[in-house]
Amino acid sequence: MTTFDTFVMVDWSGGNDRGPRPCADAIWACVARGGRSEEPVYLRNRTVAEEWLTDFLTAERAAGRSVFAGFDFPFGYPQGFCRSITGSDDPLELWAWLEDRIEDAPDANNRFDLAAEMNRTLGGTGPFWANALKRDIEGLPRNLKNYANPFPDRRSAETEATGAFTCWQLAGAGAVGSQVLMGLPVLERLRRKFGAAVWPFQVLDAGIAFVEIWPSLTLDAAPDGMIKDAWQVRETARMFSLVQPGRLAAMLDVDAPEEGWILGLGFEDELREAAALPRC
Repeated sequence: MTTFDTFVMVDWSGGNDRGPRPCADAIWACVARGGRSEEPVYLRNRTVAEEWLTDFLTAERAAGRSVFAGFDFPFGYPQGFCRSITGSDDPLELWAWLEDRIEDAPDANNRFDLAAEMNRTLGGTGPFWANALKRDIEGLPRNLKNYANPFPDRRSAETEATGAFTCWQLAGAGAVGSQVLMGLPVLERLRRKFGAAVWPFQVLDAGIAFVEIWPSLTLDAAPDGMIKDAWQVRETARMFSLVQPGRLAAMLDVDAPEEGWILGLGFEDELREAAALPRC
């Protein structure tokens, strides 16, 4: 399936509740159809975001619309990690494994402890690093001193996407590792609930497709006075809703069954052209 009615893009967060006032480094979502984007939605924590996504997807399917949903964090890890944790190369097995073990609440979660637990099973010095808590955690280095990674530092997608961060780094400016650990469990629950298909691991023959995006692939600074996260989801949703079905099919034609891929990587100029089209 490469023709979709509704496009929704989500900028995720691995941190705690950001409060009632819309702000940066929180969760933002935006919906677009046919080049017309709605106002970005501020979602203060993952509980609120999961509830919003559940209501949104329920309404879209009830209306008979197919949904293309993008999330700005990696859907897989570098080659070999999934098998080392789950015994399988299927990344969706890792989604389920994390969903069983991540404990999440608006003001606290166990992501650093779970990362340390995985490190300890793999030797105790990696692959995860950057403990942002005040307390030390055995097996989770705060920095790269005495760090050793038994896996590649980056997925193939990150080696080609200039500026993309490794998914092993859990804290620090630009880090995406916590978003992965706290995002995949939510997507796993939504995937099961709605029967969504996950790109590029599955054929997109369901009414809902989950894809990995990275807005910084094609977007730069936000306009003055607008929160970057809100602007990026608005522009990314609008941009993909303007891509012709045949070109979207070409972007989705990727072979990355274990690590996943960033949608649009290698098609940056084409996406920028779509983004430059007049706003509806």
